[in-house]
Amino acid sequence: MEDQEMPEGSIKNILEQESLKWVFVGGKGGVGKTTCSSILSILLAGVRPSVLIISTDPAHNLSDAFQQRFTKTPTLINGFTNLYAMEVDPTVEEDMGSNEGMDGLVSELANAIPGIDEAMSFAEMLKLVQTMDYSTIVFDTAPTGHTLRLLQFPATLEKGLNKMMSLRNKFGGLMSQMSRMFGINDDFGEDAILGRLESMKDVIERVNKQFKDPDLTTFICVCIPEFLSLYETERLVQELTKFEIDTHNIIINQVLFDEEDVESKLLKARMRMQQKYLDQFYMLYDDFNITKLPLLPQEVTGVEALKSFSQHFLAPYQPAASRGVEELERRVSKLRQMLEDAEEELERLRKGKQKA
Repeated sequence: MEDQEMPEGSIKNILEQESLKWVFVGGKGGVGKTTCSSILSILLAGVRPSVLIISTDPAHNLSDAFQQRFTKTPTLINGFTNLYAMEVDPTVEEDMGSNEGMDGLVSELANAIPGIDEAMSFAEMLKLVQTMDYSTIVFDTAPTGHTLRLLQFPATLEKGLNKMMSLRNKFGGLMSQMSRMFGINDDFGEDAILGRLESMKDVIERVNKQFKDPDLTTFICVCIPEFLSLYETERLVQELTKFEIDTHNIIINQVLFDEEDVESKLLKARMRMQQKYLDQFYMLYDDFNITKLPLLPQEVTGVEALKSFSQHFLAPYQPAASRGVEELERRVSKLRQMLEDAEEELERLRKGKQKA
């Protein structure tokens, strides 16, 4: 496929869509989601009044990316005035109840309904976020399976609520007796749990409507040019379509470009393999904005490194072979300087030899 036939290879469309409130970044594990979401939040902070980036991945990497410690409270990122970060653990929050009996009941509920603990935690976090005035919120999500569970949270909470109601109807006052037996006062009884679930369900349903609005929400898929990542991306796009969540941007990370000084047979073989999958990506997602990012010899960590790498999100990366006259002039200038340095060193050695 010729370059001119491809959509613009950048995420400018995300930056230009001023109505966006929620931006999800997701994909298979190990493809660079955190780096991409961190850079995206930096770019958004340049064009929005305030931006919050939230990590919902149990293996938090935001702190590593920005080289700054983050917690479940939004923290201003060093070097910025309008960019904040927080890391949320997808488990029942500690403030769900200090009473051991309450914890026990919530724990039992979590065991009875898979995912209810994550759903409750996510709802608590959304309640917190909605009380704050951020222009845009970027989610650095966990690997694909967790992300899809996150999108199912409204249904999970509804299931939990229905289960609680059925237990209440089935066993009548037994739960109240058990609550008293466990030493739980009225503030931490079944009504408190049901009330908490009801309020969380309302929050998640309200936010879920926003998630399905393409003016407010979009999902950016991050992948690498390999079979498993292509397969996972296709699965993710299908599920997002099913959940009615807008997605029209794909970031393909760790791409090996055909630099003119690459001679390794292994690298050449990897390039050919990658090209096969790149062609498939363009064929499958011909109406998507596809951004290709180069594989670097070092990790992208720290604000300065993230800012430097962000240029490839705004304009397609150009390998050395296609950078033209300016690149050649730069290399000639560098070689001339090296030659002058070598001649000076040779002259010093000659003078030293003559003195000896």
